[in-house]
Amino acid sequence: QVELVESGGGLVQAGGSLRLSCSASGLTFNEYAMAWFRQAPGREREFVAAITWSGGNTYYGDSVKGRFTISRDNAKDTVYLQMHDLKPEDTAVYYCAAPDRRYYLALTDPHYDYWGQGTQVTLAA
Repeated sequence: QVELVESGGGLVQAGGSLRLSCSASGLTFNEYAMAWFRQAPGREREFVAAITWSGGNTYYGDSVKGRFTISRDNAKDTVYLQMHDLKPEDTAVYYCAAPDRRYYLALTDPHYDYWGQGTQVTLAA
């Protein structure tokens, strides 16, 4: 059974930084691309970032390019999202996700079968 567990969310000031982590189990981690999505209240789920199984290629949503960095440690079965220069519009629940097949990467959520429970990121007013 695949399990994804996010951590690292919290309350942060605008301009600040956070690092999210997602620990995976139940899959051969180094065979799966991983992604981060987010969902703000009243809005559709949005693609944030994705990384290939080897970590050699990364992809970002337009709203986070240059501010967020996705990375992974295959020895620890963990994917990270380093967020800098946070803005109020970054407030959302952040989810990590794994796709429905090995060696496959997609930038849209229908292709992802496995999801974590989410971690809340809130920008202080």
